[in-house]
Amino acid sequence: MSTAASASSKRLPLILVLIAALGGGWWWHQHSQNAKEAAARNKGGAPAAVGVAEVRTMDAPLQLGALGTVASTYTVTVRSRVDGQLEKIHFQEGQLVKQGQLLAELDARAYQATLTQAEGQLLRDQALLENARLDLARYQQLASQNSISKQQVDTQKALVKQYEGTVKVDQGAVAAAKVNVDYTRITAPVAGRVGLRQVDPGNIVRSSDANGVVTITQTQPINVVFAVPETSLTSVLQAAAADKSLRVEAWDRDNRGKLADGALLALDNQLNTGTGTINIKARFANAKQQLFPNQFVNVKLQLGVRKDAVVVPTEAVQLGKTGSYVYTVGADSTVSIAPIKPGPVSGHHTIVEDGLKPGQRVVVDGVDKLRNGAQVKVIDRAAQAKTLGADKGPRKRDGKPSASQAG
Repeated sequence: MSTAASASSKRLPLILVLIAALGGGWWWHQHSQNAKEAAARNKGGAPAAVGVAEVRTMDAPLQLGALGTVASTYTVTVRSRVDGQLEKIHFQEGQLVKQGQLLAELDARAYQATLTQAEGQLLRDQALLENARLDLARYQQLASQNSISKQQVDTQKALVKQYEGTVKVDQGAVAAAKVNVDYTRITAPVAGRVGLRQVDPGNIVRSSDANGVVTITQTQPINVVFAVPETSLTSVLQAAAADKSLRVEAWDRDNRGKLADGALLALDNQLNTGTGTINIKARFANAKQQLFPNQFVNVKLQLGVRKDAVVVPTEAVQLGKTGSYVYTVGADSTVSIAPIKPGPVSGHHTIVEDGLKPGQRVVVDGVDKLRNGAQVKVIDRAAQAKTLGADKGPRKRDGKPSASQAG
């Protein structure tokens, strides 16, 4: 009796293990079956709503976008060329000035006195020279009559030359003194806009002052410097070879409003190896003064027009592991992946070099929910948005709100 009980107790754990194994297998089978059924239900579920656009051909304008910095054509720090007390200011801060316009005056009395001394010395030496020339003429007449030695004539000639040299030195001193007097009147070396003045009347200004009196920046015309990547250099060079004055547009920082139109001025002579870009300079007339030095602007460089180009909206182009592709919509409302070779961007469109034909439909909205072969339902997003806007608007009847609105 004890032997039978012992055998039963040994078989019990084995039976429990078998029961647990069978239960686990059944659960796994049911779970996998349910997952397959859910996947099947999802595959055959409602089609995804997408927005589409038609592939078409157009004369696509080519342009290159970049971020640029406005740079003054000339930036000049106006400094005094002589030392002296600043007496008068003849400009207002921020004013537009012309080249040669008087900006400030220094106390010129000391320089005027030096000029007077130099002029007096010149007159004195000119009189001595004139007297020496008269004596030389007399000596030459006496020498022709053998009444004077040749040595006296030669000595007088040398004296005349000496006085002529002295007069030349005096003339130089007078000219230098006149220049210093002129330098006490500080004028604008270029036309442009003056900044904030750096010194007030009554102060002593010196030619060695680093800040100067004021700074002038030329704003008409004005330049914009921007950089384009090395990969775009060939396109720029080809377009510049065909048209020396490529059109350039400057837009505001939000890229919503155009500020000015200009033309390509120059390309730098080498690439920046650190950034892989090349600097380009464009010139703008800036007639409306909308461009300001050191201002950041968005630049659009026009590179011509591609005739009869096949284009799609840029948002339709996707990038995957194998390259660029789009989802095309077939006649049976299923989508398929179409690999493409994208070209340059033209506004809101991308030129397709290969992979699509005009008339095909591509998905532009709802791409993230798609897979190859999926069923789709084409939705007119613009009409849908218009309908939603109309539904949200107030409903009036005979100029009065409806009963539901009044309640």
